[in-house]
Amino acid sequence: MFTLADNHEVGKELRVTVVDALKDLISSNEKIVALDADLGGASKWTDIVKSSPDHFINVGIAEANMVGVAAGLSLTGYTPFIHTFGPFATRRVLDQLYLSGAYAKNTINIYGSDPGFTAGHNGGTHTTWEDIALLRSIPNVVICDAADEVQMDWIIKEFAKLNGVHYVRGNRKGVKNIYAPGATFELGKGNLLREGQDYLIVAAGQLVSEALEVAEALEEKGISAEVIDMFTIKPLDKTLLNERFIGKKAVITIENHSITGGLGSAVAEVLADNGLAIPLTRIGVNELFGQVGTPSFLQEEFGLTTKKILEQITGL
Repeated sequence: MFTLADNHEVGKELRVTVVDALKDLISSNEKIVALDADLGGASKWTDIVKSSPDHFINVGIAEANMVGVAAGLSLTGYTPFIHTFGPFATRRVLDQLYLSGAYAKNTINIYGSDPGFTAGHNGGTHTTWEDIALLRSIPNVVICDAADEVQMDWIIKEFAKLNGVHYVRGNRKGVKNIYAPGATFELGKGNLLREGQDYLIVAAGQLVSEALEVAEALEEKGISAEVIDMFTIKPLDKTLLNERFIGKKAVITIENHSITGGLGSAVAEVLADNGLAIPLTRIGVNELFGQVGTPSFLQEEFGLTTKKILEQITGL
């Protein structure tokens, strides 16, 4: 069960949250191993070496090899967690994840950091708008987009209990609080954060905070908006969506990802499968590469701020 945080201040850095969760897991499970592709300083995964030096492997700038090593560890009874930037954890290693991971029924838990506009100064080569779309195409992969530190901590610890390929994306830096400490969730189930009668807003990741702000701004205009945190994008909570579609004038998806193949596409498929003629506005990026800039500038540039989102849905 979950309750919402009493404030929306920026919390602990998500990279620190992931490391702390891994340390907790390692302390009670000697089979947990963390692998990084020469980003241990940036990800802070090298902190694991201080307490558990035998549970960390730096494979160097060789992401495909990292997936292969993780698959080998899985075959020998270990539970590997791997990290690198989002594009290198998905696009660059897609064949290895498909064959050595999912096809071979190995367990590989992936943290893809700094997706979408959060790549900031690292520029277009390090930006991923397509990671969810790519991994949605692989059978049985679980895909999550963490809304805040509380959810990220829960996701990492939940992945450790499961077999298979699991992917969570999230900023390395701190994001706004959504959930109160101790909140628990269920993979494959969306969280209804706010009820409403007119619009249904479905969001994921750190843009859940923008979705809540958009709903508050719409309320001031006399429009009642409902908000779902769809933190598990695969498997998608189709049951919740079908329940909340009823009576809505419009559906809006908000994501730090391409509108092609991501959350917006997944929700569109549910609407189409049920023959529902509810207008859908997908807010994300389309036919764009990343660019250099600060994350806050890029979020504004790509239209993913509360102000820009409101402009896009005016007149629905």
